Amino acid sequence: MGEMLRLRAADGHELGAYRAAPQGTPRGGVVVLQEIFGVNSHIRNVCDRFAAEGYVAIAPALFDRFQRDFESGYSPEEVAVARGFMASFDWEALVADTRAAMDRVLEETKPVSIVGFCLGGSLAYIAATRFDDLASAVSYYGGKIVSHADTKPLCPVMMHFGETDQSIPMSDVEIVKAKRPDTEIFTYPAGHGFNCDERGAYDAAQAAIAWKRTLGLLEKVHGPKA
Repeated sequence: MGEMLRLRAADGHELGAYRAAPQGTPRGGVVVLQEIFGVNSHIRNVCDRFAAEGYVAIAPALFDRFQRDFESGYSPEEVAVARGFMASFDWEALVADTRAAMDRVLEETKPVSIVGFCLGGSLAYIAATRFDDLASAVSYYGGKIVSHADTKPLCPVMMHFGETDQSIPMSDVEIVKAKRPDTEIFTYPAGHGFNCDERGAYDAAQAAIAWKRTLGLLEKVHGPKA
């Protein structure tokens, strides 16, 4: 269903991206922000699912700043390699790459929302505080949101957290809830990565609930499916 394309960020950096599009006129666009595992089969599948719902979906390859075309599975060895990139994160550069993906979607359709996972979940929230032309943002298990929760988002925001997430304590979630009563925050009896059907942490029932809620927010800002 999808294709690979190239984007250019404001600082001149070129990065890859995966694009999936619906048949017929789109109802808007979604920028899908990856986990630390790159634009792998899971993230491409998320884009395809959004395309099936009527959205143009683009997932920028955020790790192209470190290693071109990086993608990973979820074995312990692969997880260790992916985590090795975390020390090199330049959040401003990642924001620029996110903006490049937004601008690419806006060439085709509007409005544009962002849905991000893990690393991308944190980045989705940061984007929501920066871009006044963003329609909505959805974060799945964004661990850095607590560090940015004092900044008010400029669009509707929804967050999903796992109650047994070993990397995001519920105390952090409670802080975010207290600081950001203007957002929708849901918790689930599940762990980190519960939405990814390629991981051991996958919880089909909870993922389905979160996905339905995500689509519900998008429908509010993009309108119903034609």
